[in-house]
Amino acid sequence: MTRPVTDGIVLSAGFGKRMRPITDSIPKPLVPVSGKPLIDYAFDALARVPISHAVVNVHYLPDQIEAHVRNRHEPAVTVSDERDSILETGGGIVRALPLLSGEAFFALNADTFWLDGDEPNLSKMTEAWDEGRMDALLLLAPLDRAVGYAGEGDFQKTASGHLARFGKGEGQGYAFAGAALYHRRLFDHAPDGAFSMNVLFDHALSEGRLFGVVMDGVWLHVGTPDAIPAAERVIADQRCGS
Repeated sequence: MTRPVTDGIVLSAGFGKRMRPITDSIPKPLVPVSGKPLIDYAFDALARVPISHAVVNVHYLPDQIEAHVRNRHEPAVTVSDERDSILETGGGIVRALPLLSGEAFFALNADTFWLDGDEPNLSKMTEAWDEGRMDALLLLAPLDRAVGYAGEGDFQKTASGHLARFGKGEGQGYAFAGAALYHRRLFDHAPDGAFSMNVLFDHALSEGRLFGVVMDGVWLHVGTPDAIPAAERVIADQRCGS
């Protein structure tokens, strides 16, 4: 039986170097887009599931993030302190595991978000989640609905939902939209210290346990200062059309 997902982590420990000079004085998760800090788009998405508890990891300018999340109650937020280390995405999640409840949990990047379609995308993921078959379920963005993303795609998806790495000319590519559902057993294969989640994605791929869900709506990748006005135009257009 697949058990309810109650917890999530918002990955917020990065330096945001590509967002400079804005991030010289403010951590990237607190950069405002249409009047809302990036991190709050992630928390709001979790609250819509609803997820009752979230962890946020901190390293760069951590005091600002800690002060901001004290005001969050939906979900309630716990801080995972990484002041002493640079752990990358994978190492940061490993450190936070004792703070997360349940066998499965959401993990969201703090610098990407999306405008949902008819159904919240994280709800689509919980409906698709099958902990018996899956170690990881990734949210995928079609490239024609990705704003601020210049890549060619990260994965391709089979009819069964299994993922494979995308190679140019090998069919339709999807971008990893920065949201995932992970089972704890995925991290049984984690190396020590800092590492990218791609290490564990490749292991899950080799075992046939990496899956994906194609998102509804529009994905907004806010990686540089130039991406902010582009994202704000999309948000304004949606508001005008609603």
